[in-house]
Amino acid sequence: MYRIVIPARYASSRFPGKPLVQIAGKPMLQHVHACARQSSAAEILIATDDARIVAAAEGFGARVMLTAHDHATGTDRIAEVARLCEWGRDDVVVNLQGDEPSMPPELLDQVAALLLAHAGADIATLAAPIENLAEYLDPNVVKVVTDVAGRALYFSRAPIPWHRDELVDGRPGRCDGARRHIGLYAYRVGALERLSALPVAPLEEAEKLEQLRALHHGMDIRVANAVRRPGPDVNTPDDLRRAESAFRPAPG
Repeated sequence: MYRIVIPARYASSRFPGKPLVQIAGKPMLQHVHACARQSSAAEILIATDDARIVAAAEGFGARVMLTAHDHATGTDRIAEVARLCEWGRDDVVVNLQGDEPSMPPELLDQVAALLLAHAGADIATLAAPIENLAEYLDPNVVKVVTDVAGRALYFSRAPIPWHRDELVDGRPGRCDGARRHIGLYAYRVGALERLSALPVAPLEEAEKLEQLRALHHGMDIRVANAVRRPGPDVNTPDDLRRAESAFRPAPG
């Protein structure tokens, strides 16, 4: 059994009001919630800091909780929900970002099952093979490397692993074996509370990747290849146009 929490912040610096932008006539957040409803989660909850999102979520029948305004991350917001709901330390909660309108529901079940399968793990997440050099070199595509057991060793915006002997004019000539990180997490509540209480780590500050805080402090993150690639997430208005294409009817 697991739960899903969808953190949804209104005052995004890059895209204010993002959870409520319209895709195919519905708020993006409604599409995210619909993905969650197709999973086997026992409970789905939207966590936000804004009354406009509360009103919209209640309008499409979601359970929603108003949380503090000063959370730095969605992880902190979910930790507040876990405390307020008094969930057990071994309970599993999946963080489904409110800007993932095309997240396949089977990935929600997969990431929760991955964590449940590893009793000693704190966090689970997913990855997918990198398909081309442009993706490999893109700093907006987060890469991950793991050990033989699937424990995360490092996440980076830089191209990793680096094939030193395969360079062409000083640039990588191949990217086979590289994997992109999919920003979907399952946490044990105890690990979630610990992570939220820890200070920002130097590597986290350098790469702007919160999961490096967990690795810095010795937490066990398990990674598996996703059974299916997710559709586009939405971070900018340009991303929104790409996401909308996934909801257009196929040509007759």
